[in-house]
Amino acid sequence: MNPELLERARAGDEAAFAELVAPHRRELHVHCYRILGSVQDAEDAVQESLLAAWRNLASFEQRASLRTWLYSIATNRSLNMLRAADRRPLTEARLPFELPEPTDTGEAVWLEPYPDVLLEDAVTAATSPEARYETKEAISLAFVTALQLMPARQRAVLILRDVLGFRASEVASMLETTEESVTSALKRARAALEQRLPKAEPPPEPRSADERRLVEQLTAAFETNDVEGIVALLADDVRLSMPPLPIEYRGLAHAANFLTHIAALHHDRRVLPSRANGQPALALYARDPGAAIYRALGLLVVSIAGDRVSAITRFDTTLFARFGLPRTIPAA
Repeated sequence: MNPELLERARAGDEAAFAELVAPHRRELHVHCYRILGSVQDAEDAVQESLLAAWRNLASFEQRASLRTWLYSIATNRSLNMLRAADRRPLTEARLPFELPEPTDTGEAVWLEPYPDVLLEDAVTAATSPEARYETKEAISLAFVTALQLMPARQRAVLILRDVLGFRASEVASMLETTEESVTSALKRARAALEQRLPKAEPPPEPRSADERRLVEQLTAAFETNDVEGIVALLADDVRLSMPPLPIEYRGLAHAANFLTHIAALHHDRRVLPSRANGQPALALYARDPGAAIYRALGLLVVSIAGDRVSAITRFDTTLFARFGLPRTIPAA
């Protein structure tokens, strides 16, 4: 931390304050996203947190680092947002077509994918030997989904301790609680995470030849409406889901049934590549029979275990702009 910048900011220099907190903005955004599961909510939480930091800079006594102080503010702002009565209703989610019977129904979870472009230059790596998870694990869609199913306080404790590596005493201070409470919450959160994230083969390295080859095969199968080709790339225990709808299709047979149902609705499709949560993503488009264009259908985030697709998570088209994706593409 630059002491001169801090003194200028305390004297009311907004430019100095902006420069002071700039190195932390990206990582705070990722942190709030992990807690909230929404890119837009994370942006709102960061804006509110930095405004609170600016207004309360005089109270920053430097007993902890500026980074720790900012994380404390951002964590509590995010928890307040989770408690807010005006959180978006999950029950309004709908698809414009009927679905086959799912294999499982559960709790509706609000979740958005995180564009990889926002991960660039974000300092999200753990900073302590106490951290358990690498950055790529801790931003994966499966990890963030599991977080959203935890009580808010457990979620925050797990992220602060096991992802970011803060000490128990630091987390207790951030959350205004005791170290014993932090330890208890962490124990319960770890148990829940182990239950919801079964062990699996590691995925290929992001953007590696192995990943690229599998994604190219999956893309070709979607574009040619080749259900058998898609199924051949799936793991035996594959999961298809569409948050916030509380439904899943598990296993090859149910995945094949679902994909066959969808293939019958859209015969002519195109795919644009993207990335989310450090994983491949496919922007899916269908030919408009009344115009020479393809219209957006959804964003498919692809999870890989070993050399097979372990999960496909579908998100709606409202997210396309955030990923720099068009809502329509011209027909060739």
